[in-house]
Amino acid sequence: MPSELVKCVVWDLDDTVWEGVLSEGSGVKLRPGVRELIDTLDQRGILQSVASKNDEKAALAELERLGIRHYFLVPHVSWQPKSSLVESIAKSLNIGLDTVMFVDDSAFERAEVEFVHPQVRCVDAAETADLLDRPELTRPVTEDGRARRTLYLQAEERNEYEKSFAGPQVEFLRSLQMRLTVAVATPEDLERAAELTERTHQLNTTGLTFSRAELRELMDRPDQTLLVARLTDRFGSYGTIGLTLVGKTAEEWRIRLFLMSCRVMGRNVGGAILRYLAQSAEAEQVRLTADFKPTDVNKSMYTVYRLAGFKKTAAEGPAQVLEMASGLPHTYPDYLALSLPAPSDKR
Repeated sequence: MPSELVKCVVWDLDDTVWEGVLSEGSGVKLRPGVRELIDTLDQRGILQSVASKNDEKAALAELERLGIRHYFLVPHVSWQPKSSLVESIAKSLNIGLDTVMFVDDSAFERAEVEFVHPQVRCVDAAETADLLDRPELTRPVTEDGRARRTLYLQAEERNEYEKSFAGPQVEFLRSLQMRLTVAVATPEDLERAAELTERTHQLNTTGLTFSRAELRELMDRPDQTLLVARLTDRFGSYGTIGLTLVGKTAEEWRIRLFLMSCRVMGRNVGGAILRYLAQSAEAEQVRLTADFKPTDVNKSMYTVYRLAGFKKTAAEGPAQVLEMASGLPHTYPDYLALSLPAPSDKR
């Protein structure tokens, strides 16, 4: 079953983005309304790419001439089957195929992609007039959304830098000059926070999703604390990359939801946030526990909990209950500069 949200729209070119067939040499022009459609998707934070059977150099040059090349991440232009191109794009962007929409004028190409990847939404290029009204492409415009394409481009720079870095991994991490900021959520954070719960599956401890209204209600409750995390480094901002919901009583703090963007995998950001919570709980003299609901894709988050010092308890319910071991040192990675709320902050 496809995800409720589309993260990337993959476009064919001939008779889809532009009118005409590039290889026939008669000249092409953008289809009416396509530029506005592509720009609006970009503003909404929906990534876009290209899967086209064409000469790569000529196709990319034409996109430049038409002034839209910058919208498309990891364009794939070759004579391979479109299903292979779409799969490679999803892999390059580190997103699931169930979050991809493929737009092509050719019924044959759509059928080939549908047969190999039934979870991909395939759309006839002739039926794009109402594309922006589709629920899976409709979402509030947020600051992180507007910057999403830039965030992916910065990630490519980081990846190239990491490949060229000669030295131990910890020295690479120090060289990034990262700063992690954890803050109590404000009303301005709620659109992005709700979007994170809907978009994040791999690094999500319980799979809970919340609307903006639900998060606002939780934020106003004295027994709930909603935290957002942001990360920057020498290449720029990663945006809002983490969300933590903690239910509080006089004896116990329970982490109901803990999720991280895949953009920060390998940075030990999750471990730092858990250390902060453990330190804060200890200062308040309460137990720190966490719900964990295993899925096919979130095993790495269980590892984050265990490395931070959480252990299974005998408690039964819809989710496993983990508890932070007492007496552990609360040290943070020396390659992370930190900006954290005071442990006594209740809201």
